[in-house]
Amino acid sequence: METPSLGLLLHDAARAVRKRFEARAAVYGLTSAQWRMLVRVCKTQGGAPQSHFADLLEIEPISASRLLDRMEALGWVTRAQDPSDRRVRLVFPTPKALDAFATFKPVADTVYAEALAGMTPDQQRHLTEALALVIHNLATAASGGQKDLS
Repeated sequence: METPSLGLLLHDAARAVRKRFEARAAVYGLTSAQWRMLVRVCKTQGGAPQSHFADLLEIEPISASRLLDRMEALGWVTRAQDPSDRRVRLVFPTPKALDAFATFKPVADTVYAEALAGMTPDQQRHLTEALALVIHNLATAASGGQKDLS
């Protein structure tokens, strides 16, 4: 049997983790996109512009704005004008969001533990280091910083 390609393995692993996480997170009634946004907003100290979150989630600014509109209507985030630039809206987590994030962090840790079950601590460390290197290599190549090896 042929070994699956790196691309397929990465995609399938990410999808499996996301599906398991979504199943565990369903109690909060948030979509996967809303959870990803919530995590980013909660980890940002002091608020950040909407465009920052669009960049982090690799979505269009209008998509981020619409996602944040829905989340604001549900009480997960608040937005305010940037005092130094009226064109910029800063996004802040609500107490509801911070409570959910704190409550759900152990659940996320459980999903990660399930994903890594059967691996030794060294194997887990090697996997995370290897994935970090893959991300770094591709980011470097995309920015034109890597030499052509051919």
